[in-house]
Amino acid sequence: MFRTAFFIFANMNKVLIIGATTGIGRELAKQYAQKGWAVGATGRRIEHLESLKATFPGQIYIKHHDVSDQNSLTKIGELAIEMGGFEVFIYNSGYGQFNRELDFVIEKTTIDVNVTGFTECIGWAYRYFKNQGFGTLVGISSVASQRGGFRAPAYNASKAFMSNYLQGISAKAHKENRKIEVVDIRPGYVLTPMTERNPSMFWVAPVEKAAQQIISAIQRKSPVAYITKRWWLMAFIMRNLPAWMAKGI
Repeated sequence: MFRTAFFIFANMNKVLIIGATTGIGRELAKQYAQKGWAVGATGRRIEHLESLKATFPGQIYIKHHDVSDQNSLTKIGELAIEMGGFEVFIYNSGYGQFNRELDFVIEKTTIDVNVTGFTECIGWAYRYFKNQGFGTLVGISSVASQRGGFRAPAYNASKAFMSNYLQGISAKAHKENRKIEVVDIRPGYVLTPMTERNPSMFWVAPVEKAAQQIISAIQRKSPVAYITKRWWLMAFIMRNLPAWMAKGI
């Protein structure tokens, strides 16, 4: 019986999600677990991770983790060992806040999480998949990556960095002939604790629907996916607006 259980676990699909305490990351963890996947989940709020683990005993592995910590990669490596490896890596950690006064603390926190932490984790995951021989690397960026924004300048800029960096990693994998797929997920407005106080939202998607479409895009290995799908239109408009019109975004 033990050998049978071990065989089943060893052959389970496995995903590691960076930033799974609330919002999109938590919903992705739940939906992957419901599909029978083993899930590695990280985040800063351990109580949220514990409740997630309790909902799916034996399927979800957790690690208290902050992408801006010095020991960030050590903790991710420990989690990878505990769950017996993985083939999908999702960077979902993100920070954003309106900052019309350009408070540097807000700008720096945004950069620490969305740029520095992202780059460090994506590099680690790429090397992991390189050694493993295959894998799917996913970044949750944003439609905001398409244009600068006056409400949260560092947020839009950091998401543009993420999308551009993922393009570079995809090109690198192709050039090196690696079996590493790269997926850039660009959500529009999704109802999460991070966005619920934004009064100017439109085309708002329930987090459950957003997670379903994200998982589908990852399964298809789409290079770029807008969530929900109609946000491709807004992204097209944002990219092609004349500079004088874009100042109002």
